[in-house]
Amino acid sequence: MNKLRTALATAAAAALGLAALATGPAQAAAQPAFLDASQMPPSSTPWTATQVFTGVPENGGVLCAPYKIPAQNTRYREFSTDLDTNGVQVTTVARTEADAVKLVDTLRKALAGCGPLLEQQNPGLQAVSASHGKLAVEEGAWVYSLDTADPQIGVNDVHLFSVGRDGRTVTLVRWGQMGDLADAPLTAFRTTTKTAVNKLH
Repeated sequence: MNKLRTALATAAAAALGLAALATGPAQAAAQPAFLDASQMPPSSTPWTATQVFTGVPENGGVLCAPYKIPAQNTRYREFSTDLDTNGVQVTTVARTEADAVKLVDTLRKALAGCGPLLEQQNPGLQAVSASHGKLAVEEGAWVYSLDTADPQIGVNDVHLFSVGRDGRTVTLVRWGQMGDLADAPLTAFRTTTKTAVNKLH
């Protein structure tokens, strides 16, 4: 009987070991995937991408939505070109799908109201936010723009944003450069957004 118990214990331990080996790679694979540099909107100089970092970027998240994205279960990747065109993707896995829905709503409100808020915070700055509709991808993605002009220093900047969701996972993508909305690759950014959401899982 003792030999049988020992054999069963050994078999159980071996099974647990195999299960751990089997679940390890699966858990790693379950991490949301990120955009590659080549999947950002086309630019006259090549995009480069950083590694994927844990947490949120140094400014607390992203322009127009600072500190809206929790650092827990969040990762991000930054993008840049030689011509000061830049971007970031921030992805977080919420505790529940309901929490993910709430986060999407919070981010959408922040992006839609970004222009007026920036004008309040920066007297003299001219900032206009606009919504560019919903994209049919997974649970949906929404695109926004921010067009800013600072007459005092003569600088115009344009940013495109999107926020999308796949289940409990929410991703926010930002693209930005000097110029105005007429210079922004809105159609290509929509494609980038769809790719970002489709790659999550």
